[in-house]
Amino acid sequence: MVDDRSRPLAGDASTGADSRHVLARSRVTMSPETARRVASNEVAKGDVLGAARYAGLQAAKEADSYLPLYDTVADARVVVDFTVGDDSIDVRVGVTHHSDPPPHVEALTAAAAAALTIYDMCKAVDRTMVIGPVELVVGGDTPED
Repeated sequence: MVDDRSRPLAGDASTGADSRHVLARSRVTMSPETARRVASNEVAKGDVLGAARYAGLQAAKEADSYLPLYDTVADARVVVDFTVGDDSIDVRVGVTHHSDPPPHVEALTAAAAAALTIYDMCKAVDRTMVIGPVELVVGGDTPED
């Protein structure tokens, strides 16, 4: 499944009244030169954001392989997106599922995996990168979510 800009998505389009939406984010802080290289697709290892998007989608779908006694939410829709700033890349992961439990772990796992992929692909040109925070922004448990 792809979005309107041909970027990969995972899962179904769960959008009913009982849908639960979770948003997680992470950040990779780096030198301005590294951010520029990522934005212009000039990193020697290839398309950093494309690889990070795929890693995030895969991690969300396989969160149960990282966490003991956890069952991944089936049929969740996962969207991974990025904003490249002057000296950082913000990762946003939205996960929507049509029933309980809300997919917190899938969203956080995807945000962390995407950030780690960015770090891995850029470490040859920038050893000053820092990952964090990785955090839940919208949870799905409260009425205001």
